[in-house]
Amino acid sequence: MARKENPTINYEHIIIFADYFCEDRMKNIRNFCIIAHIDHGKSTLADRLLEYTGTVTGRDIQNQVLDDMELERERGITIKSHAIQMNYKHNNDDYVLNLIDTPGHVDFSYEVSRSIAACEGALLIVDATQGIQAQTISNLYLAIENDLEIIPVMNKMDLDSAMPEQVEEQIIELIGCDREDILRASGKTGIGVEDILTHIVERIPAPIGDPKAPLQALIFDSVFNSFRGIIAYFKIVNGEIHKNDLVKFVNTKKEYNADEIGVLRLKPEPRNVLKTGDVGYIISGIKTSKEVKVGDTITHSSNPCKSAIDGFEDVKPMVFAGVYPIDAEDYEDLRASLEKLQLNDASLTFEPESSAALGFGFRCGFLGLLHMEIIQERLDREFEMNVITTVPNVSYMVYTKKKEEIEVHNPSGLPDLSVVDRIEEPFIKAQIITNAEYLGAVMTLCLTKRGTLNSQTFITGNRVDLSFDMPLGEIVFDFYDKLKSVSKGYASFDYYRIGFRPANLVKLDILLNGDSVDALSALIHNDNAQAFGRRICEKLKELIPRQQFDIAVQAAIGAKIIARETVKAVRKDVTAKCYGGDITRKRKLLEKQKKGKKRMKQIGNVEVPQNAFLAVLKLD
Repeated sequence: MARKENPTINYEHIIIFADYFCEDRMKNIRNFCIIAHIDHGKSTLADRLLEYTGTVTGRDIQNQVLDDMELERERGITIKSHAIQMNYKHNNDDYVLNLIDTPGHVDFSYEVSRSIAACEGALLIVDATQGIQAQTISNLYLAIENDLEIIPVMNKMDLDSAMPEQVEEQIIELIGCDREDILRASGKTGIGVEDILTHIVERIPAPIGDPKAPLQALIFDSVFNSFRGIIAYFKIVNGEIHKNDLVKFVNTKKEYNADEIGVLRLKPEPRNVLKTGDVGYIISGIKTSKEVKVGDTITHSSNPCKSAIDGFEDVKPMVFAGVYPIDAEDYEDLRASLEKLQLNDASLTFEPESSAALGFGFRCGFLGLLHMEIIQERLDREFEMNVITTVPNVSYMVYTKKKEEIEVHNPSGLPDLSVVDRIEEPFIKAQIITNAEYLGAVMTLCLTKRGTLNSQTFITGNRVDLSFDMPLGEIVFDFYDKLKSVSKGYASFDYYRIGFRPANLVKLDILLNGDSVDALSALIHNDNAQAFGRRICEKLKELIPRQQFDIAVQAAIGAKIIARETVKAVRKDVTAKCYGGDITRKRKLLEKQKKGKKRMKQIGNVEVPQNAFLAVLKLD
């Protein structure tokens, strides 16, 4: 697509504007993010904004400019928030626009919350062919809670299937704006890009802060560079920072020299000073990931601020899984890789654990199954770590008869049932928006997952908003895939945690030849245990390779076996050489073979293949 030239802009490389350092410079700064449901065209529209403002030119122009991860381009989704600075001229005034492009998938909502903390406004992108969807509403509420100015934009207006009038009605009903406030645009063709930039300048407020107060800067992201160490991204709320200043990170109480500071353009551009309202980066030779915490405050060592900025909440993982190196010698390398990933993805949590079946590894917390899949893929691609991931599960609260309260992330950590008073499992409030024709199938799916219907609201025409209370453990595995299947892709799903509730849960153990495989154990509702145990045994029978002896695959609750399958032995035909003769000759050979098999069974080990640990995910 040929870029639409704007005659008011000089497209040569602009280093900085002349009036950028004048006293009223803050009124010409705009910090904003782009929020939307997944696949509503955020990254494409960001590409057009960068082109129109001359931030990206020539050979740098490509699709998904800000999605610099190979994985993001392959899947066509944004995984990481990306910040970039643009320059724009409006009514003969020069403006600095700091844009943060955010992910749309529910598993990366923490990235969105971090981006919102560094902004004063947000572009709410809605697909004109699909309308309001679940994550649109969720991200909008995040923005409203942070008092952001919302600019609604209908994207993909160039498509024949666009429904502008219907989608406008949905937006008006959702945020209560006037019809003329809604902008029409196309990220593909560049329609409406100039209107968007004009509205950003005119409607989003300038940052508020005291330039003469002690330095107060909020860290909203960080990345690891193998040559420069840790690079922290921040927004200055009060004061200013100069190159080579001695700064202190308030929460960690560590002091560093600001070796390099600068702004985030397509490539980082160093500056000598950054002032109130600016978004930039700092490099200070930090090598240890624990010394930089997202949400921390940067201040001067000599003249510190009185208090830290109220950052965003610590992340609460939804799904837990064990991550183990295939080779035990790679344990420390895996730890280093996870620490570097955590810098780039603050929603990842991990702690050491050991398993009888898999050795030493880490118990990792994720925001969802896609998040877990992405982390596993990044470990392989970015750090060349081959890992085994155990069956995902959620955390439970166990209350003992001695009134003790224990948080259990792993079924193997469950105390003996004789001392347990009750077990509580996490519940979520699920919001599903779908077409009325799929209402029955969606409700049936949610009710089979032990969901309770709270409300059913018709938004506009044939679109229904359903609200359910559901156990988190029921949606961890394949709920999202099944929801897409029963609704033919027309249902959108969002959820948030609402606390713990008592549940009739039991610990299901999987035994191979009588030995428990702790990595395959699960906490499950008593009503589903028998059917679930039987299906796991059948699946393992297919996946475990045959040995020289029979392998008994059993599912057990305590001492009670509830399901069993047998992987039959590979057996040589020892009677093949007997041609005729007495039957006792054949029996003698078979008895000898039977004794050998029995002896082999006592000393033989069964190796569980990697795909067996993920077998639960594939169960129907």
